[in-house]
Amino acid sequence: MTQNKNKVVIFLGPPGAGKGTQAERLAAEQDLVKISTGDILRDHVARGTELGQTVQPILTAGQLVPDDILIALIRDKLAGMEQVRVIFDGFPRTQAQAQALDLLLEELGAPVTAVPLLEVPDEALVGRIVERGRQAAARGEAVRSDDTEEVARKRQQVYREQTQPLIEHYEGRGHLYRVDGVGTMDEVYSRILNGMR
Repeated sequence: MTQNKNKVVIFLGPPGAGKGTQAERLAAEQDLVKISTGDILRDHVARGTELGQTVQPILTAGQLVPDDILIALIRDKLAGMEQVRVIFDGFPRTQAQAQALDLLLEELGAPVTAVPLLEVPDEALVGRIVERGRQAAARGEAVRSDDTEEVARKRQQVYREQTQPLIEHYEGRGHLYRVDGVGTMDEVYSRILNGMR
């Protein structure tokens, strides 16, 4: 595995900050695999797998899925890759997950490349999440169980309590840079790219 071909980008930021949208674009343009634990878990819920049945009540309540489940999912996803060229969206969310990911990436010889932190004021975030739910309903799509104001506020609180330490974790390692997440998708995307240089 050649060190320089590996690329590991970790998107941080509260729910509704636009991490998923920006991560998808970056993945497409830089030949990276976007790994969203939320997408993987929602897929399991939709398919009614054993894992899906275990995590559904946790997701519906706006709580975080236990570390061991998520770390096993990530290990499984990375194990088959010849080159580790990934973007993490929604993982890690806790200090324990970050440390487990550091160890896993070290094993694979693929250190963290960059950690953009999307920053958006709370009220704007809740508005975005509720609007995402409204738009899905208007299109006749299933509304995500976490796209309600009550769950959105709960998730902001959980984010602040459990994810904030990650900012210090990655800042201390020199990987983190802050990105103003307010503006058009293009404006935010160009700020993300600028920070990576």
